[in-house]
Amino acid sequence: MSEDSSVSYKDFKKLDIRVGLIVEAEDLEKSDHLLRLKVDIGEKKPRLIIAGLKGYYTPRQLKNKKVIVLANLQPRKMMGLESQGMLLAADVDEKPFLLKFHKDDVDKIPPGTPIS
Repeated sequence: MSEDSSVSYKDFKKLDIRVGLIVEAEDLEKSDHLLRLKVDIGEKKPRLIIAGLKGYYTPRQLKNKKVIVLANLQPRKMMGLESQGMLLAADVDEKPFLLKFHKDDVDKIPPGTPIS
């Protein structure tokens, strides 16, 4: 990492990273890459998040999975829908791998829990 790419602790604290629970997942029919997800991040209603995971994960694999969400990313229109966050994933050889919780801990961490 170069010195130019480092961020201050003050900037890091601006990120709202939370545990999310995918409550709905479906293919976006007109897209080869995108899935439409409803993600509970501890708010009154789940957020709509459009994720480029099609071809790597099926909607069935994602439903009821806990994920890590960047909640305060500026909303972005994709395929006529407004995505209200981003799932965090590792990028290995241009393939996304969603970050997961240890199986012993997954039920102990509720949606909306802040990650710091």
